Amino acid sequence: MTSSDELIDWIRLIRTDGIGPIRFRNLVERFGSPAEAVHHLPTFKPEARVWTPAQAEAEIAAAERAGLTYVTWSDPNYPGPLKAIEDAPPLLLVKGNPAVLRQPALAVVGARNASVNGRKLAGMLAGDMARAGWAIISGLARGIDGAAHEATLAAGGTTIAVLAGGTDVIYPPEHAKLHARIAETGAVISEVAPGTEPTAAAFPRRNRIISGASRGVLVVEATLKSGSLITARLAGEQGRDVFGIPGSPLDPRANGPNSLIRDGATLVERAEDILAVLTGATREISIPNQNIKIIPQVTENIDATDSETLRRRVEAALGPGPTAVDEVVRQCQVSAALVATALMELELAGRLERHPGNRVALIGTD
Repeated sequence: MTSSDELIDWIRLIRTDGIGPIRFRNLVERFGSPAEAVHHLPTFKPEARVWTPAQAEAEIAAAERAGLTYVTWSDPNYPGPLKAIEDAPPLLLVKGNPAVLRQPALAVVGARNASVNGRKLAGMLAGDMARAGWAIISGLARGIDGAAHEATLAAGGTTIAVLAGGTDVIYPPEHAKLHARIAETGAVISEVAPGTEPTAAAFPRRNRIISGASRGVLVVEATLKSGSLITARLAGEQGRDVFGIPGSPLDPRANGPNSLIRDGATLVERAEDILAVLTGATREISIPNQNIKIIPQVTENIDATDSETLRRRVEAALGPGPTAVDEVVRQCQVSAALVATALMELELAGRLERHPGNRVALIGTD
């Protein structure tokens, strides 16, 4: 569990400009804890405007007023599958019961302008999966999302809504009652601070949580350029099973699921089709220990001149295409700890981006 003092450090680090989930993880692994990372951050990124303890305390107070609970990587209620993805949010704010986040879950997503049949199918499948003991995750949007949440509640099951804005910010407004009902028996969650209004850019980031916290993603209706297809793509990248309900090629909302099925997604007609895949997948998915293992690395003592030389050597080994970090270590012929330090300095300077598979690439090179 995370103490009050530790929580302040977690918030200070993740709310600092330029520190996303991947950089947060790298800094914590490098220095051993969020507190140590906050302490050393000005050394690596002098221009960083690190959040103050007062700012973190103000956020905590706002969360308490809204009835929200913080769940960090080190909390046993943090979803195991979500923790396994590379850009897992370091903390979640939860309205409702955090313990439901442990339950195995299926994501159900689809079009906002869903057809009557689409909403009916989403509700039928969500309800059947809920009765089979699965939590249903979705985004509280109009259409398919709302139908999945409603049907799960009607079946007496657990449903989890993932928001792009603050957990206490109700969007869309017409789902205010649904938001409250989900919080009564399930959970409404978000990675952003209380009171944050949702923006267009926040929805794709929200979608990675929907797919990451689930064992599989069911797409009911979606056009080829919809957010639901983004969620399905993320699910595939995260190693999740993807399911689709086929539809008429005359309906643009069927193009998304039909395309997914052509690319290998499981065709679904009934809940048994999903369970046949997920019951096997549940046994195979490896969930990491719920207490995040933070191992501080011991670096070699080098002076500033050597550090600059190493940084130039590491930078010279990289290019615009993703390169495995292990390959950089071999090419530079120095310890992995020193390479990790140089990579972090480049990243904090905005010169480096990280890719899946522990690969890195330079930014702004031809």
